[in-house]
Amino acid sequence: PKVDPARPYAPRPPHFAPKATRVIEIFCSGALSHVDTFDYKPELIRRDGQPLPGNEKLVSFQGPNGNLTKPLWRFRPRGECGKMTSDLLPNIGALADEICFLHSLTNKSNTHGPAENVMNTGFAFDGFPSMGAWINFALGSQNQNLPAFVAIEDPRGMPQSGPNNWASGFLPAAFQGTAFSTKRPIRYLDRPKSTSLNADRAAREALRFLERQNQDRFPGDANLAARVASYELAARMQLSVPGVANLQQESEHTLRQYGVDSSNQVKADFGRNCILARRLIEQGVRFVQIFNGAYASGGRINWDGHSRLKEQYDVHGEILDQPVAGLLKDLKQRGLLESTLVVFATEFGRMPMFQAGTYGRDHNPYGFTCWLAGAGVKKGFSYGATDAFGFRAEQNRITPHDFHATILHLLGLEHKRLTFYHNGIQRRLTDVHGQVIQEICA
Repeated sequence: PKVDPARPYAPRPPHFAPKATRVIEIFCSGALSHVDTFDYKPELIRRDGQPLPGNEKLVSFQGPNGNLTKPLWRFRPRGECGKMTSDLLPNIGALADEICFLHSLTNKSNTHGPAENVMNTGFAFDGFPSMGAWINFALGSQNQNLPAFVAIEDPRGMPQSGPNNWASGFLPAAFQGTAFSTKRPIRYLDRPKSTSLNADRAAREALRFLERQNQDRFPGDANLAARVASYELAARMQLSVPGVANLQQESEHTLRQYGVDSSNQVKADFGRNCILARRLIEQGVRFVQIFNGAYASGGRINWDGHSRLKEQYDVHGEILDQPVAGLLKDLKQRGLLESTLVVFATEFGRMPMFQAGTYGRDHNPYGFTCWLAGAGVKKGFSYGATDAFGFRAEQNRITPHDFHATILHLLGLEHKRLTFYHNGIQRRLTDVHGQVIQEICA
């Protein structure tokens, strides 16, 4: 796209008519177990306690594995489509008729940080633009008073790969995500208490005068124009952010729907973050990331269930389930789901066995589940499959590049045309790979 450095956030047309105009991504940091949530495997239940056929002595990320271990929660049919999902996330499962499940995701890394990078930037190494930054670069913003791309951290902390998940990489810095939440305000947004309103306005006017003089002297200076644009957005955000982040305008019914009234403070805070995401896209923010799960902690504050999976997932499931289900229902009730793509992702899955000598599952990048809902995707639909035990993707294997190409396609973007020249290469979110998954498009 052609980007005016003085107006980097101006809306830009897609390559073709889009199904979705904005995205909410819910990212479960730590690697959510697919075999305990959305990927029902009757054979895994039948062969509980037996070795995995053909991989009896499998050594994975943290070492040797034990025998097959059935799901730790019961699976039941949900919705009119009869989708089998587990009791760990019953409220999300109840919305199966709205969801398009992708059961054959894979990842090239089995380590949390690099794998998060792959799912959110397309590359395992640091320094590449995030998916939200690419979309911001391609389409600009629908609201000139708020960032086009917002990253909402988990109430318990930052995800394993941190700001890489919302960084701009080698794209202009204007397109990086702005990190804040209902619990963590944007830094330096408020006027210093020692500065009066009149003094603040006078300083802005003086700065604007000097900026105009410099632009007249150096009319082709793109860096100067971009810096001015960022300062002007920051000034507008001082007026707009407090309003959009103020949840006191929400009804009691809405707060309850998201679980904000819960005695579980982390769940209540995560519910507020989900409401904030809806309020942001209502105001025209193009891409919002919501993180569920924080940094490496032995599974205590994320989904990395190596040793005490049942105990830890019971905690995490309560935090995730009602707020995400509330978000989907709220988006639908307000008519926003018709133009909003909801992406539910994690960095990889978990093994169908317990690790030897533990009560948890090791990393599994060979096959796992993500899902999409909303604009442009089939409802109550499942695509791809892992083998009979949930160990490896067997049918319609999906790479992260395919996943990203499909998301861009739903936004009206041809992934091979969305490029940026850097270090002698026309770079893409999808590198030199990626196929749109046409079969899931409505």
